[in-house]
Amino acid sequence: MLCVLRFANDEPEFVMPRLFTGLEIPPSVGQSLGMMRGGLPGARWITPENYHLTLRFIGDIDDTLAHEIAGMLGRVRRGAFELRLDGLTSFGGRKPRALVASVAAIAPLMELQAEQERLLQRLGLEPEGRKYTPHVTLARLRDSSSWEVADYLSARGHFRSASFEVPRFVLFSSRASVGGGPYVIEAEYPLGEPALRRVNSGAQHSRL
Repeated sequence: MLCVLRFANDEPEFVMPRLFTGLEIPPSVGQSLGMMRGGLPGARWITPENYHLTLRFIGDIDDTLAHEIAGMLGRVRRGAFELRLDGLTSFGGRKPRALVASVAAIAPLMELQAEQERLLQRLGLEPEGRKYTPHVTLARLRDSSSWEVADYLSARGHFRSASFEVPRFVLFSSRASVGGGPYVIEAEYPLGEPALRRVNSGAQHSRL
């Protein structure tokens, strides 16, 4: 995996990309969701090519553990299934921090996430502290008031995408930032197929 070289006080510092597992959003669905951008003060909108559904956040880890995780995830044996983005909502209550597209917690999705959680804990990762709520982040909110978010959702909250097939899950990496990408696919795991396929992502991308 490629490390990011930074300089702090003229001293080189190697920073590992952050890892997480997730599902990709098809371009056609991303395009329709992207039409919901705009009209909310204080929103930092995610670009459609960076839309994804997080399954399990892993964090900043070293190469040895990254390779162990990649191998462990190859044990997952699940079939493909279909999903749909169904409605927009916000996270954060009276201090909204994110605008998201909701995803129904169907059994194949929740079982896939739960299996990954079990496998990663087996490698020594701490349990996820929050209940898993599947979603796709549309925007990060900085200074948006609760009433501005409510007004936005009253106008656009009924968004619903077409159904789409989920043929695989992937291991993403991201550069340490405030979120929003860019994200790199480090490995892909077909659902319904036994083999783990790695992606040749090019010299400019982080790879396991």
